[in-house]
Amino acid sequence: MTKINNSIVKDMGLASNGKLKIDWVESHMPVLNKIREQFEREQPFRGLKVAISLHLEAKTAYLAKVVQAGGANVTITGSNPLSTQDDVAAALVEDGITVFAKYNPDPAEYKEHLIKTLETQPDLIIDDGGDLVTILHSERKDLLSHVRGGCEETTTGVIRNRALENSGELQFPMIAVNDAYCKYLFDNRYGTGQSVWDGINRTTNLVVAGKTVVVVGYGWCGRGVAMRAKGLGAKVIVTEIDGIKAIEAYMDGFEVMPMSEAAKYGDYFVTVTGNRDVIRGEHIEVMKDGAILSNAGHFDIEINKPELEKLSLSKRTVRKDIEEHVLKDGRKIYLLAEGRLVNLAAGDGHPAEIMDMTFALQALSLAYVNENYKEIGAKVVKVPYELDEKVARLKLEALGLGIDTLTTEQKAYLESWKEE
Repeated sequence: MTKINNSIVKDMGLASNGKLKIDWVESHMPVLNKIREQFEREQPFRGLKVAISLHLEAKTAYLAKVVQAGGANVTITGSNPLSTQDDVAAALVEDGITVFAKYNPDPAEYKEHLIKTLETQPDLIIDDGGDLVTILHSERKDLLSHVRGGCEETTTGVIRNRALENSGELQFPMIAVNDAYCKYLFDNRYGTGQSVWDGINRTTNLVVAGKTVVVVGYGWCGRGVAMRAKGLGAKVIVTEIDGIKAIEAYMDGFEVMPMSEAAKYGDYFVTVTGNRDVIRGEHIEVMKDGAILSNAGHFDIEINKPELEKLSLSKRTVRKDIEEHVLKDGRKIYLLAEGRLVNLAAGDGHPAEIMDMTFALQALSLAYVNENYKEIGAKVVKVPYELDEKVARLKLEALGLGIDTLTTEQKAYLESWKEE
Protein backbone atom coordinates (compact mmCIF):
# COMPACT_ATOMS: atom_id res chain seq x y z
CA MET A 1 0.00 0.00 0.00
CA THR A 2 1.29 3.46 -0.96
CA LYS A 3 0.68 6.73 0.88
CA ILE A 4 1.42 9.85 -1.16
CA ASN A 5 0.09 13.40 -0.73
CA ASN A 6 -2.29 12.08 1.97
CA SER A 7 -3.70 9.54 -0.50
CA ILE A 8 -3.89 5.82 0.20
CA VAL A 9 -3.63 3.56 -2.87
CA LYS A 10 -2.16 0.14 -3.51
CA ASP A 11 0.76 0.96 -5.81
CA MET A 12 1.71 4.22 -7.55
CA GLY A 13 3.71 2.16 -10.03
CA LEU A 14 0.41 1.20 -11.66
CA ALA A 15 -0.46 4.78 -12.61
CA SER A 16 0.64 4.64 -16.25
CA ASN A 17 -1.74 1.79 -17.01
CA GLY A 18 -4.56 3.59 -15.21
CA LYS A 19 -3.94 6.70 -17.30
CA LEU A 20 -4.39 4.67 -20.49
CA LYS A 21 -7.77 3.46 -19.21
CA ILE A 22 -8.87 7.01 -18.39
CA ASP A 23 -7.69 8.27 -21.78
CA TRP A 24 -9.75 5.53 -23.48
CA VAL A 25 -13.02 6.44 -21.77
CA GLU A 26 -12.39 10.17 -22.22
CA SER A 27 -12.33 9.64 -25.97
CA HIS A 28 -15.73 7.90 -25.74
CA MET A 29 -17.50 10.40 -23.46
CA PRO A 30 -18.28 13.41 -25.71
CA VAL A 31 -21.07 14.83 -23.53
CA LEU A 32 -18.84 14.95 -20.47
CA ASN A 33 -16.12 16.52 -22.62
CA LYS A 34 -18.49 19.37 -23.52
CA ILE A 35 -19.35 19.90 -19.87
CA ARG A 36 -15.66 19.89 -18.99
CA GLU A 37 -15.15 22.74 -21.46
CA GLN A 38 -18.03 24.64 -19.81
CA PHE A 39 -16.62 24.03 -16.33
CA GLU A 40 -13.14 25.17 -17.36
CA ARG A 41 -14.65 28.48 -18.52
CA GLU A 42 -17.10 29.06 -15.67
CA GLN A 43 -15.28 27.46 -12.69
CA PRO A 44 -18.48 26.61 -10.76
CA PHE A 45 -16.57 24.86 -7.95
CA ARG A 46 -13.73 27.33 -7.50
CA GLY A 47 -12.37 27.08 -3.95
CA LEU A 48 -14.74 24.26 -2.96
CA LYS A 49 -14.03 20.75 -1.73
CA VAL A 50 -15.87 17.85 -3.34
CA ALA A 51 -15.99 14.33 -1.89
CA ILE A 52 -16.91 11.46 -4.21
CA SER A 53 -17.81 7.86 -3.36
CA LEU A 54 -18.38 5.88 -6.55
CA HIS A 55 -17.16 2.65 -8.10
CA LEU A 56 -13.59 3.75 -8.67
CA GLU A 57 -12.83 2.77 -12.25
CA ALA A 58 -11.91 4.72 -15.37
CA LYS A 59 -15.27 6.38 -16.12
CA THR A 60 -15.64 7.56 -12.54
CA ALA A 61 -12.07 8.82 -12.64
CA TYR A 62 -12.87 10.98 -15.63
CA LEU A 63 -15.91 12.44 -13.83
CA ALA A 64 -13.61 13.34 -10.94
CA LYS A 65 -11.27 15.10 -13.39
CA VAL A 66 -14.18 17.04 -14.91
CA VAL A 67 -15.25 18.24 -11.44
CA GLN A 68 -11.62 19.15 -10.75
CA ALA A 69 -11.54 21.12 -14.01
CA GLY A 70 -14.41 23.18 -12.57
CA GLY A 71 -12.12 24.44 -9.81
CA ALA A 72 -12.79 21.85 -7.10
CA ASN A 73 -10.38 20.22 -4.71
CA VAL A 74 -11.51 16.60 -5.21
CA THR A 75 -11.22 13.61 -2.89
CA ILE A 76 -12.50 10.23 -4.02
CA THR A 77 -13.04 6.79 -2.52
CA GLY A 78 -14.69 3.56 -3.66
CA SER A 79 -18.32 2.64 -3.07
CA ASN A 80 -17.73 -1.12 -3.22
CA PRO A 81 -14.72 -3.13 -1.97
CA LEU A 82 -14.40 -5.16 -5.17
CA SER A 83 -14.92 -2.48 -7.83
CA THR A 84 -11.87 -0.26 -7.24
CA GLN A 85 -9.23 -0.55 -9.94
CA ASP A 86 -5.85 0.10 -8.35
CA ASP A 87 -4.19 1.41 -11.50
CA VAL A 88 -6.94 4.00 -12.01
CA ALA A 89 -6.69 5.08 -8.37
CA ALA A 90 -2.95 5.63 -8.77
CA ALA A 91 -3.44 7.61 -11.98
CA LEU A 92 -5.82 10.00 -10.23
CA VAL A 93 -3.25 10.71 -7.52
CA GLU A 94 -0.79 11.74 -10.24
CA ASP A 95 -3.45 14.13 -11.53
CA GLY A 96 -3.70 15.90 -8.18
CA ILE A 97 -6.82 14.19 -6.84
CA THR A 98 -6.75 12.77 -3.30
CA VAL A 99 -7.65 9.07 -3.28
CA PHE A 100 -8.49 6.74 -0.40
CA ALA A 101 -9.17 3.41 -2.08
CA LYS A 102 -7.77 0.03 -3.01
CA TYR A 103 -9.16 -3.20 -4.37
CA ASN A 104 -10.61 -5.61 -1.78
CA PRO A 105 -9.87 -3.80 1.49
CA ASP A 106 -11.02 -5.47 4.67
CA PRO A 107 -14.22 -3.99 6.17
CA ALA A 108 -12.32 -1.79 8.61
CA GLU A 109 -10.14 -0.33 5.84
CA TYR A 110 -13.15 0.27 3.63
CA LYS A 111 -14.88 2.21 6.40
CA GLU A 112 -11.67 4.10 7.18
CA HIS A 113 -11.41 5.25 3.55
CA LEU A 114 -14.97 6.58 3.61
CA ILE A 115 -14.32 8.48 6.84
CA LYS A 116 -11.00 9.91 5.62
CA THR A 117 -12.82 11.19 2.54
CA LEU A 118 -15.35 12.98 4.74
CA GLU A 119 -12.66 14.34 7.05
CA THR A 120 -11.52 16.57 4.19
CA GLN A 121 -14.63 18.59 5.20
CA PRO A 122 -16.29 18.68 1.77
CA ASP A 123 -18.70 21.37 0.64
CA LEU A 124 -20.35 19.03 -1.86
CA ILE A 125 -20.62 15.25 -2.23
CA ILE A 126 -21.36 12.70 -4.92
CA ASP A 127 -22.54 9.44 -3.37
CA ASP A 128 -23.30 5.94 -4.67
CA GLY A 129 -25.39 3.81 -2.35
CA GLY A 130 -25.64 6.39 0.42
CA ASP A 131 -22.57 5.52 2.50
CA LEU A 132 -21.23 9.08 2.73
CA VAL A 133 -24.64 10.49 3.62
CA THR A 134 -25.27 7.77 6.20
CA ILE A 135 -21.94 8.29 7.97
CA LEU A 136 -22.49 12.06 8.03
CA HIS A 137 -25.88 11.60 9.67
CA SER A 138 -24.73 9.02 12.21
CA GLU A 139 -21.19 8.78 13.55
CA ARG A 140 -19.71 11.94 11.99
CA LYS A 141 -22.36 14.57 12.54
CA ASP A 142 -19.53 16.95 13.42
CA LEU A 143 -18.83 17.26 9.68
CA LEU A 144 -22.41 18.08 8.63
CA SER A 145 -22.12 21.85 8.89
CA HIS A 146 -19.64 22.01 6.02
CA VAL A 147 -21.88 20.24 3.48
CA ARG A 148 -24.01 22.33 1.14
CA GLY A 149 -25.58 19.35 -0.62
CA GLY A 150 -24.92 16.47 -2.95
CA CYS A 151 -26.03 14.01 -5.59
CA GLU A 152 -26.94 10.32 -5.33
CA GLU A 153 -26.14 7.89 -8.12
CA THR A 154 -28.19 4.78 -7.53
CA THR A 155 -31.57 3.35 -6.50
CA THR A 156 -30.33 2.02 -3.16
CA GLY A 157 -28.87 5.37 -2.19
CA VAL A 158 -32.01 7.29 -3.14
CA ILE A 159 -34.06 4.90 -0.98
CA ARG A 160 -31.75 5.58 1.97
CA ASN A 161 -31.81 9.34 1.36
CA ARG A 162 -35.61 9.40 1.24
CA ALA A 163 -35.79 7.37 4.44
CA LEU A 164 -33.62 10.04 6.09
CA GLU A 165 -35.86 12.78 4.72
CA ASN A 166 -39.04 10.99 5.83
CA SER A 167 -37.66 10.64 9.35
CA GLY A 168 -36.93 14.36 9.44
CA GLU A 169 -33.18 13.80 9.86
CA LEU A 170 -31.78 14.79 6.46
CA GLN A 171 -29.63 17.89 6.95
CA PHE A 172 -28.91 19.05 3.38
CA PRO A 173 -30.35 18.73 -0.14
CA MET A 174 -29.66 15.64 -2.22
CA ILE A 175 -30.32 15.43 -5.95
CA ALA A 176 -31.72 12.01 -6.95
CA VAL A 177 -29.68 11.60 -10.11
CA ASN A 178 -30.80 7.97 -10.31
CA ASP A 179 -34.36 9.14 -11.03
CA ALA A 180 -33.49 11.36 -13.99
CA TYR A 181 -34.69 10.25 -17.42
CA CYS A 182 -31.20 10.25 -18.93
CA LYS A 183 -30.07 8.05 -16.05
CA TYR A 184 -32.63 5.29 -15.57
CA LEU A 185 -33.77 4.97 -19.18
CA PHE A 186 -30.23 4.37 -20.39
CA ASP A 187 -27.84 3.64 -17.50
CA ASN A 188 -30.18 1.39 -15.53
CA ARG A 189 -31.66 -0.34 -18.56
CA TYR A 190 -28.99 -0.51 -21.26
CA GLY A 191 -25.97 -0.06 -19.00
CA THR A 192 -26.94 -2.63 -16.39
CA GLY A 193 -28.38 -4.94 -19.02
CA GLN A 194 -25.10 -5.15 -20.93
CA SER A 195 -22.61 -4.92 -18.08
CA VAL A 196 -24.28 -7.65 -15.99
CA TRP A 197 -23.91 -10.12 -18.82
CA ASP A 198 -20.40 -8.87 -19.59
CA GLY A 199 -19.48 -9.72 -15.99
CA ILE A 200 -21.25 -13.08 -15.92
CA ASN A 201 -19.93 -14.22 -19.28
CA ARG A 202 -16.37 -13.09 -18.59
CA THR A 203 -16.39 -14.84 -15.23
CA THR A 204 -18.10 -18.14 -16.13
CA ASN A 205 -17.16 -18.60 -19.80
CA LEU A 206 -20.41 -20.57 -20.18
CA VAL A 207 -23.14 -20.35 -22.80
CA VAL A 208 -26.36 -18.45 -22.07
CA ALA A 209 -28.40 -19.57 -25.08
CA GLY A 210 -30.93 -22.26 -24.18
CA LYS A 211 -30.51 -21.72 -20.44
CA THR A 212 -33.17 -20.39 -18.06
CA VAL A 213 -32.43 -17.04 -16.45
CA VAL A 214 -34.37 -15.87 -13.39
CA VAL A 215 -34.38 -12.08 -13.08
CA VAL A 216 -35.39 -10.99 -9.58
CA GLY A 217 -37.04 -7.58 -9.87
CA TYR A 218 -38.40 -5.83 -12.95
CA GLY A 219 -37.44 -2.22 -12.40
CA TRP A 220 -35.40 -0.48 -15.06
CA CYS A 221 -32.31 -2.54 -14.22
CA GLY A 222 -34.32 -5.77 -14.27
CA ARG A 223 -35.84 -4.82 -17.61
CA GLY A 224 -32.37 -4.39 -19.06
CA VAL A 225 -31.02 -7.66 -17.65
CA ALA A 226 -34.05 -9.59 -18.93
CA MET A 227 -33.89 -7.98 -22.37
CA ARG A 228 -30.21 -8.82 -22.80
CA ALA A 229 -30.73 -12.38 -21.52
CA LYS A 230 -33.44 -12.84 -24.14
CA GLY A 231 -31.11 -11.46 -26.78
CA LEU A 232 -28.48 -14.03 -25.78
CA GLY A 233 -31.00 -16.80 -26.38
CA ALA A 234 -32.10 -17.53 -22.82
CA LYS A 235 -35.55 -18.39 -21.54
CA VAL A 236 -36.38 -15.72 -18.97
CA ILE A 237 -38.46 -15.89 -15.79
CA VAL A 238 -39.20 -12.71 -13.82
CA THR A 239 -40.11 -12.59 -10.13
CA GLU A 240 -41.77 -9.47 -8.71
CA ILE A 241 -43.68 -8.07 -5.73
CA ASP A 242 -45.29 -5.27 -7.79
CA GLY A 243 -48.37 -6.35 -9.74
CA ILE A 244 -48.01 -3.66 -12.41
CA LYS A 245 -44.38 -4.54 -13.12
CA ALA A 246 -45.28 -8.23 -13.17
CA ILE A 247 -47.92 -7.64 -15.87
CA GLU A 248 -45.41 -5.55 -17.82
CA ALA A 249 -42.89 -8.41 -17.69
CA TYR A 250 -45.59 -10.83 -18.84
CA MET A 251 -46.55 -8.60 -21.78
CA ASP A 252 -42.86 -8.19 -22.64
CA GLY A 253 -42.87 -11.92 -23.27
CA PHE A 254 -41.39 -13.27 -20.05
CA GLU A 255 -42.72 -15.89 -17.67
CA VAL A 256 -43.76 -14.54 -14.27
CA MET A 257 -43.93 -16.58 -11.08
CA PRO A 258 -42.98 -16.44 -7.37
CA MET A 259 -39.37 -17.14 -6.44
CA SER A 260 -40.47 -20.35 -4.68
CA GLU A 261 -41.39 -21.71 -8.12
CA ALA A 262 -38.75 -19.96 -10.24
CA ALA A 263 -35.96 -21.32 -8.02
CA LYS A 264 -36.61 -24.81 -9.39
CA TYR A 265 -35.96 -23.83 -13.01
CA GLY A 266 -33.15 -21.28 -13.06
CA ASP A 267 -29.70 -21.93 -14.47
CA TYR A 268 -28.70 -18.30 -13.84
CA PHE A 269 -30.16 -16.01 -11.17
CA VAL A 270 -29.66 -12.22 -11.23
CA THR A 271 -31.00 -10.12 -8.35
CA VAL A 272 -31.76 -6.45 -9.06
CA THR A 273 -34.12 -5.28 -6.31
CA GLY A 274 -32.19 -3.13 -3.84
CA ASN A 275 -33.73 -5.22 -1.07
CA ARG A 276 -32.35 -7.93 1.19
CA ASP A 277 -32.81 -11.71 1.17
CA VAL A 278 -34.66 -12.02 -2.12
CA ILE A 279 -32.88 -15.36 -2.57
CA ARG A 280 -33.01 -17.29 0.69
CA GLY A 281 -32.25 -20.74 2.02
CA GLU A 282 -35.65 -22.16 1.08
CA HIS A 283 -35.01 -21.14 -2.53
CA ILE A 284 -31.48 -22.54 -2.61
CA GLU A 285 -32.76 -25.87 -1.28
CA VAL A 286 -34.78 -26.49 -4.49
CA MET A 287 -32.30 -25.15 -7.04
CA LYS A 288 -30.76 -27.22 -9.81
CA ASP A 289 -27.29 -28.70 -9.48
CA GLY A 290 -24.96 -26.11 -11.04
CA ALA A 291 -27.19 -23.07 -10.56
CA ILE A 292 -25.29 -19.78 -10.78
CA LEU A 293 -26.20 -16.92 -8.41
CA SER A 294 -25.31 -13.30 -9.10
CA ASN A 295 -26.35 -9.90 -7.80
CA ALA A 296 -26.61 -6.57 -9.60
CA GLY A 297 -27.95 -4.57 -6.63
CA HIS A 298 -25.72 -2.18 -4.72
CA PHE A 299 -25.15 -4.20 -1.53
CA ASP A 300 -24.31 -7.89 -1.10
CA ILE A 301 -27.51 -8.58 0.83
CA GLU A 302 -29.89 -9.66 -1.92
CA ILE A 303 -28.63 -13.25 -1.82
CA ASN A 304 -28.68 -14.49 1.77
CA LYS A 305 -25.07 -15.62 2.03
CA PRO A 306 -25.23 -16.85 5.65
CA GLU A 307 -28.06 -19.22 4.71
CA LEU A 308 -26.10 -20.42 1.66
CA GLU A 309 -23.11 -21.07 3.94
CA LYS A 310 -25.31 -22.93 6.41
CA LEU A 311 -26.59 -25.23 3.67
CA SER A 312 -23.08 -25.92 2.36
CA LEU A 313 -20.80 -28.78 3.35
CA SER A 314 -17.83 -27.12 1.69
CA LYS A 315 -16.83 -24.02 -0.22
CA ARG A 316 -13.94 -23.31 -2.56
CA THR A 317 -12.94 -20.82 -5.23
CA VAL A 318 -12.99 -22.71 -8.52
CA ARG A 319 -12.31 -19.77 -10.82
CA LYS A 320 -11.66 -16.08 -10.25
CA ASP A 321 -14.82 -14.59 -8.73
CA ILE A 322 -16.63 -17.95 -8.57
CA GLU A 323 -17.31 -19.69 -5.23
CA GLU A 324 -18.48 -23.29 -5.45
CA HIS A 325 -20.79 -24.32 -2.61
CA VAL A 326 -21.34 -28.06 -2.24
CA LEU A 327 -24.65 -28.75 -0.51
CA LYS A 328 -25.38 -31.66 1.77
CA ASP A 329 -26.96 -33.72 -1.02
CA GLY A 330 -24.01 -33.15 -3.36
CA ARG A 331 -25.56 -30.40 -5.48
CA LYS A 332 -23.23 -27.53 -6.39
CA ILE A 333 -24.34 -23.91 -6.30
CA TYR A 334 -22.06 -21.20 -7.66
CA LEU A 335 -21.91 -17.66 -6.23
CA LEU A 336 -20.33 -14.96 -8.39
CA ALA A 337 -18.23 -12.08 -7.01
CA GLU A 338 -19.15 -12.79 -3.37
CA GLY A 339 -22.71 -11.71 -4.14
CA ARG A 340 -21.51 -8.16 -4.80
CA LEU A 341 -22.27 -6.12 -7.91
CA VAL A 342 -21.40 -8.64 -10.61
CA ASN A 343 -21.06 -6.04 -13.35
CA LEU A 344 -18.36 -4.15 -11.44
CA ALA A 345 -16.88 -6.72 -9.06
CA ALA A 346 -16.42 -9.15 -11.96
CA GLY A 347 -16.34 -6.68 -14.87
CA ASP A 348 -15.66 -3.10 -15.93
CA GLY A 349 -19.14 -1.76 -15.29
CA HIS A 350 -21.38 0.04 -17.75
CA PRO A 351 -20.13 1.05 -21.21
CA ALA A 352 -18.44 4.44 -21.42
CA GLU A 353 -21.02 5.84 -23.84
CA ILE A 354 -23.79 5.09 -21.33
CA MET A 355 -21.97 6.53 -18.34
CA ASP A 356 -21.28 9.62 -20.44
CA MET A 357 -24.91 10.65 -19.92
CA THR A 358 -25.11 9.62 -16.27
CA PHE A 359 -21.94 11.39 -15.25
CA ALA A 360 -22.89 14.45 -17.30
CA LEU A 361 -26.02 14.58 -15.13
CA GLN A 362 -23.90 14.16 -12.00
CA ALA A 363 -21.63 17.04 -12.97
CA LEU A 364 -24.48 19.40 -13.92
CA SER A 365 -26.54 18.43 -10.87
CA LEU A 366 -23.59 19.10 -8.57
CA ALA A 367 -23.27 22.60 -10.01
CA TYR A 368 -27.04 23.06 -9.65
CA VAL A 369 -27.15 22.06 -5.99
CA ASN A 370 -24.17 24.32 -5.27
CA GLU A 371 -26.03 27.28 -6.77
CA ASN A 372 -29.40 26.51 -5.18
CA TYR A 373 -28.78 24.64 -1.91
CA LYS A 374 -30.28 27.37 0.28
CA GLU A 375 -33.49 27.52 -1.75
CA ILE A 376 -33.82 23.72 -2.01
CA GLY A 377 -33.48 23.02 1.69
CA ALA A 378 -32.93 19.66 3.39
CA LYS A 379 -34.83 17.34 1.06
CA VAL A 380 -34.40 14.89 -1.81
CA VAL A 381 -35.26 16.49 -5.15
CA LYS A 382 -35.34 15.42 -8.77
CA VAL A 383 -32.86 16.53 -11.40
CA PRO A 384 -34.38 19.63 -13.06
CA TYR A 385 -35.87 18.67 -16.43
CA GLU A 386 -33.81 21.29 -18.24
CA LEU A 387 -30.61 19.47 -17.18
CA ASP A 388 -32.02 16.16 -18.42
CA GLU A 389 -32.92 17.82 -21.70
CA LYS A 390 -29.49 19.44 -21.99
CA VAL A 391 -27.76 16.08 -21.62
CA ALA A 392 -30.08 14.54 -24.20
CA ARG A 393 -29.39 17.35 -26.68
CA LEU A 394 -25.64 17.06 -26.20
CA LYS A 395 -25.87 13.29 -26.72
CA LEU A 396 -27.87 13.72 -29.93
CA GLU A 397 -25.30 16.22 -31.16
CA ALA A 398 -22.49 13.78 -30.39
CA LEU A 399 -24.34 11.05 -32.30
CA GLY A 400 -24.86 13.33 -35.29
CA LEU A 401 -28.65 13.11 -34.93
CA GLY A 402 -31.24 15.84 -35.35
CA ILE A 403 -34.85 16.04 -34.22
CA ASP A 404 -37.85 18.20 -35.12
CA THR A 405 -39.04 21.37 -33.40
CA LEU A 406 -42.59 22.62 -33.04
CA THR A 407 -43.82 25.29 -35.45
CA THR A 408 -45.45 28.43 -34.10
CA GLU A 409 -48.85 27.05 -35.11
CA GLN A 410 -48.20 23.74 -33.37
CA LYS A 411 -47.21 25.48 -30.15
CA ALA A 412 -50.37 27.60 -30.28
CA TYR A 413 -52.51 24.50 -30.88
CA LEU A 414 -51.03 22.66 -27.91
CA GLU A 415 -51.59 25.66 -25.66
CA SER A 416 -55.22 26.14 -26.67
CA TRP A 417 -58.27 24.23 -25.46
CA LYS A 418 -60.36 25.23 -28.46
CA GLU A 419 -60.55 23.22 -31.67
CA GLU A 420 -59.44 25.72 -34.30
